[in-house]
Amino acid sequence: MFSRLAVRAAQPLKRNVVSRGYATEAPKGRSNTLLYAAGAVAVAGAGYYYFAGSSAGAAAKEAVSGPPKKAFTGGEQGFISLLLKDVQTINHNTKKFIFHLPEDDQVSGMTVTSALLTRFQNAGEKPVIRPYTPTSDEDTKGLLELIVKKYPNGPMSTYLHDLVPGQRLDFKGPLPKYPWEANKHEHVALIAGGTGITPMYQLARHIFKNPDDRTKVTLVFGNVSEEDILLKREFEDLENTYPNRFRAFYVLDNPPKSWTGGKGFISKDLLKTVLPEPKSGNIKVFVCGPPGLYKAISGTKVSPTDQGELSGILKDLGYTKDQVFKF
Repeated sequence: MFSRLAVRAAQPLKRNVVSRGYATEAPKGRSNTLLYAAGAVAVAGAGYYYFAGSSAGAAAKEAVSGPPKKAFTGGEQGFISLLLKDVQTINHNTKKFIFHLPEDDQVSGMTVTSALLTRFQNAGEKPVIRPYTPTSDEDTKGLLELIVKKYPNGPMSTYLHDLVPGQRLDFKGPLPKYPWEANKHEHVALIAGGTGITPMYQLARHIFKNPDDRTKVTLVFGNVSEEDILLKREFEDLENTYPNRFRAFYVLDNPPKSWTGGKGFISKDLLKTVLPEPKSGNIKVFVCGPPGLYKAISGTKVSPTDQGELSGILKDLGYTKDQVFKF
């Protein structure tokens, strides 16, 4: 059983719960601001009914017509230009971008976990290419959603924030990250800083959407301020729907006076308290965030294909290189 200590999972319907154990269920030495602020993310909303899965009627229809066509097939496929349909403001520096896939009956072709490359090029300049993880559902037809946080020195995020409906952006992928299958691990821990929440949400959403997947999930999510917590409502929905399998802990660098969660940065004491023990079974710890977070928590990747050595807090706590994956 885990004690919450000074850190509480945000559960509006369970505010009096002090500690809870899991049960079997049937059916980046720099400022914290720099540590948790980097990159741009792609995220999408979801609630209880979102995770209910496909209906029998939809499954029967697919059996007759075959699987839907995929917009992105990887391999030798080049960049595809997508039309921007809508832009929605999320907070002071974050927007949701909704793009049309080339055909209305197509799905994106994304796998769990995977990302897409985005590209734009100004006349006479080198192209700017950045990876994003769309977290609109992989089964969504005709649309692709990104949520992007704008940073002053971020060329792609700045470009995206200047886009208006009717303009286009180039995409290529999918870029596979960590191959997932139901019940691959008994328990996964997701440690994210700032905009590194994207692949974590993609994985968590997929796990709880699949009724055959019984994986337990713990999320530790660090941000600068409360308004920077992307997808908090969606994670609260998950926690209230699957209280025996999902927990979320939030840490803020600049919390409001009323904040009851973690304060400062993601610490060794916090992770020791809330993560599954290194020797507790078939577990996996995923890490994603800005460079400062990688350095402090797990050590950095050498390249997209080289995870590098494990260091930082996770090594100090006794986890092995094979137990950790760095997005």
